[in-house]
Amino acid sequence: MINKQAVFHRAMSPYVYKYDQETVHIRLTTAKGDVDRIRLIHGDPYEWDAEREEDRDWNFDPDKEKFWKTQQTPMIRTGADATHDYWFVAIKPSRRRVRYGFELSTAEETAIYTERGWYDEIPLDHPGYYFAVPYINAVDVFDAPAWVKETVWYQIFPDRFANGDVTNDRQGTVPWASEAPAYENHFGGDFQGVIDNIGYLKNLGINGIYFCPVFAAPSNHKYDTLDYLKLDPAFGTEEKFREMVELLHANGIRVLLDAVFNHVSVDHPTFQDVIKRGADSEYADWFMIDSFPIEMDPPNYEVFAFEANMPKLNTANADVKAYLLKVGRYWVEEFGIDGWRLDVASEVDHAFWRDFRKEVRMANPEAYIVGECWTDSQEWLFGDQFDAVMNYGLTEAFLTFFATRETTASEFSDAVVRNLNGNAMNVNEVMFNLVGSHDTPRALTRAGGDKERMRLLLLSLLTFTGSPVIYYGDEIGMTGGQDPANRKCMEWDQEKQDTELLSYVTELIALRKAHPALANEASYVFEQIDDEKNQFVIRRSSPHGDYLILINNGEKEARFEFSGRAVNLLDGTEWAGEINVGPIHGTILQIKNG
Repeated sequence: MINKQAVFHRAMSPYVYKYDQETVHIRLTTAKGDVDRIRLIHGDPYEWDAEREEDRDWNFDPDKEKFWKTQQTPMIRTGADATHDYWFVAIKPSRRRVRYGFELSTAEETAIYTERGWYDEIPLDHPGYYFAVPYINAVDVFDAPAWVKETVWYQIFPDRFANGDVTNDRQGTVPWASEAPAYENHFGGDFQGVIDNIGYLKNLGINGIYFCPVFAAPSNHKYDTLDYLKLDPAFGTEEKFREMVELLHANGIRVLLDAVFNHVSVDHPTFQDVIKRGADSEYADWFMIDSFPIEMDPPNYEVFAFEANMPKLNTANADVKAYLLKVGRYWVEEFGIDGWRLDVASEVDHAFWRDFRKEVRMANPEAYIVGECWTDSQEWLFGDQFDAVMNYGLTEAFLTFFATRETTASEFSDAVVRNLNGNAMNVNEVMFNLVGSHDTPRALTRAGGDKERMRLLLLSLLTFTGSPVIYYGDEIGMTGGQDPANRKCMEWDQEKQDTELLSYVTELIALRKAHPALANEASYVFEQIDDEKNQFVIRRSSPHGDYLILINNGEKEARFEFSGRAVNLLDGTEWAGEINVGPIHGTILQIKNG
């Protein structure tokens, strides 16, 4: 018997959504290994069988027999986790509207699943039994900018990337890399340092930079903002910032700025006014204050985490909202930045983010908006708030398999399949995927310093669906634990760089750009999963052809078999039917037709 309790679908994303202005994507989950075949039953809600077309008055006479006109389209099983199979189909309703249900079959049973429940036979007397996409309105289609699908990001912590102009160093700045990174020290990284190294970034293949905050703030990390409309003078002037943005654009590199609208510095002028004037301050409602006067130990006002020096903004206040929306527009309109990464985004109200998206998109319809959300983020990804989030769920799955090797190949597959099926496909295609950031230990440190694990990790990241992010210095083997240790100065001495890893990452980025099926123009399916040998195969199929990503995370050489002939994209060698892959190693095969 079909395990009907495990079957699930709901007529909302990510189970059904408008992929584009013509296409609807539909998903269904079933118990793992329980169902052999699924067909989608679908049709226009107003179209009846030809012999009954004259009878459309919707006044149902039980003595008359009506037949809703439907068709069946096979669904494909796209993957599985430990408990469920995931099924998928894409359809193009001729009139941009559709009612649909599911026919599930095993060798012994066929059952029909609709919005009203289960049936033994397909009910055709009324389409109202079925799930619905009432109409594909263009304005409702998720509209992340297409350029993101082709972007490889590089995250820069501005104070630690390069000091190109010592004349703007703040008092107390220490010589580059002269001491370990700490919460309070400054090393002088600036906009000129980025300008000086655009050639390095371009040679690496980077075409997008995500900058941690650049606005005036007392700290080295700048998440305690003093003025959102003013650049920190330690980074350079507005003229230098504009020069940097224009030069990056001229070299095909987009710019993503970081802002934290959840909280400000305790020294922000508005909060200082509240400290001074208490309830009489015009800014008293800008913050979430329990009582007056202000007390800081412990704080009698809402803060980020338990940081008394970071009072939380009340984004429901009209003046706060107007101020922050002005910030969102200003840097897009005045300096041409290409989007925003939004810190602590999950703690800000949804109404604010909806207005923020409207304002930013009016300034630039192609702007990209990324939220920092560490958990399931569906409620921000319906197309009215963010284009993507920092995909930390995937980060941990990658790290625990490749870096720390705590999980099996099956457990990794389960986590990835759940992640991909947890979002609409057009969200997955622009998802901000990373294996390390300023908030996490560096990937190589998580890998125990093992360069082979790091190479395998980066190969997997750079052949995965979405928009990959490289944390500055990871490409040359930099290490560091939890912050502030993960925020070391960039190593520019080539004698101290892992130049082999740098060349490898450069090659992977080039392959991703040269072969769209390694990025976002192909399916992503696990095959040949072997937990004992700790290995698996990813098949990426597309109109551009089929590719196999072979992963051997085991300690012994592994033999992989495949049909036909293939070329190894990493060294140009050709293979027929099988190939050996060394321990803790991976490779990419392009299947040759004929």
